[in-house]
Amino acid sequence: MPRLIQISDCHLCADPKARGRRGVPLRQLEAVVAAVNQERPDLVLVTGDISNDDSAASYALARRTLDALDAPWEWLPGNHDVLAPMAETRPLNDELTLGHWRLLLLDTHLPGQPHGELDAAALQALERRLVADRSRPVLIAMHHPPLLVGSAWLDAIGLRHRETFWQTLAPHSHVQAILCGHIHQAFVGRHALEEGEVTVYGCPSTIDPFLPGSDHFAVDPVARPGYRVIDLEEALTTRVERVDISI
Repeated sequence: MPRLIQISDCHLCADPKARGRRGVPLRQLEAVVAAVNQERPDLVLVTGDISNDDSAASYALARRTLDALDAPWEWLPGNHDVLAPMAETRPLNDELTLGHWRLLLLDTHLPGQPHGELDAAALQALERRLVADRSRPVLIAMHHPPLLVGSAWLDAIGLRHRETFWQTLAPHSHVQAILCGHIHQAFVGRHALEEGEVTVYGCPSTIDPFLPGSDHFAVDPVARPGYRVIDLEEALTTRVERVDISI
């Protein structure tokens, strides 16, 4: 049974001792990596916002930390990321295979903007990829959520033009689920297609958890950093785990 683990929103700085709102992001990521290794994953995917200061040094720090994983790992960009230093540190892939599943990695980031977008060219490319192989189940990963998550401030900076994205997916019942980051919290939502539905899963951040259901920015005072475990059999099963770490 192939096991995928999702890590998201590390927000590292060039300075390894830099502090976030509730701790040191590097120390928090190191604790998550140690916990993830106990899960014996076959692949780890980091769904964006690797850096918090746009620096090449922050990506180098992320790579050194993630290289401690006992499994192959990949990353994709978030709204805080800058493609040039990120890709120079480690190339970005757009498709992976895990067991009999296809994993399609989408780039939703817009330079200088907090919200995300997939333009017409990106959606046309996605359509071609989905048509090319209908025989295997598909899991899509992206930074920005393609659904409203129930927090007004987060919904304002989610994926723009969601309707067009869902129209692209509508005839493709082999798309089983979508993984997203950005929202710093566990989340499950569903969107109906022409046949069946797609489930959207949000992931906790490795740093500051956001308070679910808040109209304005708020950090959850009790939630801990975490990650999502995804087991890929004929059907997908998933759970969220939290990490105890002194902050």
